[in-house]
Amino acid sequence: MMSVLTCVIESMGSSCSRPHSLNEAEAAENAKSADIDRRILQETKAEQHIHKLLLLGAGESGKSTIFKQIKLLFQTGFDEAELRSYTSVIHANVYQAVKILYDGAKELAQVESDSSKYVLSPDTEVLSIYIEIGEKLSEIGGRLDYPLLDKELVQDIRKLWQDPAIQETYSRGSILQLPDCAQYFMENLERLAEVDYIPTKEDVLHARVRTNGVVETQFSPLGESKRGGEVYRLYDVGGQRNERRKWIHLFEGVDAVIFCAAISEYDQMLFEDETKNRMMETKELFDWVLKQRCFEKTSFMLFLNKFDIFERKIQKVPLSVCEWFKDYQPTAPGKQEVEHAYEFVKKKFEELYFQSSKPDRVDRVFKIYRTTALDQKLVKKTFKLIDESMRRSREGS
Repeated sequence: MMSVLTCVIESMGSSCSRPHSLNEAEAAENAKSADIDRRILQETKAEQHIHKLLLLGAGESGKSTIFKQIKLLFQTGFDEAELRSYTSVIHANVYQAVKILYDGAKELAQVESDSSKYVLSPDTEVLSIYIEIGEKLSEIGGRLDYPLLDKELVQDIRKLWQDPAIQETYSRGSILQLPDCAQYFMENLERLAEVDYIPTKEDVLHARVRTNGVVETQFSPLGESKRGGEVYRLYDVGGQRNERRKWIHLFEGVDAVIFCAAISEYDQMLFEDETKNRMMETKELFDWVLKQRCFEKTSFMLFLNKFDIFERKIQKVPLSVCEWFKDYQPTAPGKQEVEHAYEFVKKKFEELYFQSSKPDRVDRVFKIYRTTALDQKLVKKTFKLIDESMRRSREGS
């Protein structure tokens, strides 16, 4: 009888404790739910203080170099593992440049009236060695995978690079799709081939690899160590034509578009379409971006980039070779001509902006900056100016 009573009492106790257990579980679940809601609210508030920047421009405009500068200037930079990861890219850039120059010399020797300038060393014995070297390096440059540079390969590349025909071909680099980094890496060959080589920040900035898809980063122009500054999320997308379809889904909720235009490319053709002038492509692309409905109130920051190359080129190649600039009239040579040409290009972009902007859009923020993506001080100054401009715009609205 006692055992039955005990069983009943235990059973009653058990049944009495169930609602209590359920209440505890429910309370824990509610607390967890409230915590999630609180975190979502915090993240939403934090997101409201993050300003979205979109980095746009045609291929080879220097967008990716700007993106790397952001990491160096306003974040923690590149650690040793990240620097080392660029070794294969840099070596590939060297082989690709050698292939373009060697194959270009052969092509120019066949089509140019003064073809002798593009023929490798006139010394027959040396010529056969150079051709052997050139063919070997050209074959390597055409591969998908490249061997790491070594002292022997560097000697071969050095011989070819110093040949007058290759130097003459280099001067025609604009028509050969030769990357801007070619000379920099050729001048540093021995260092690049060292056994314990670790790329420098400068090497990484010069390294050329096409952007595929979308990459993003978050930063403050005040830097990682300083709090209280505005926070920006920057999106970089590939500039080649086949990459641009990926742009559209990023267009919503953008605070500012940073559009990169490589002003030095007025005499060059597109990598993906050698019948199309790069500056004309940039003009059409800028016009198209300006007319997007979702950018009605979006600020526009135009980077007239690669000014360093433009400054050298304008002394040799007239601006009027580009259809858009055919009405350009040069002035005196030297620095005065550089400034005159730059102001002309700047005015063309300003006119395009106002022509392509509907009357209700002309009051959106529009700023033009002269930039050289490789110049760290200039990029830092430019982003601080952008930060100030956007702050004033927000305060005004």
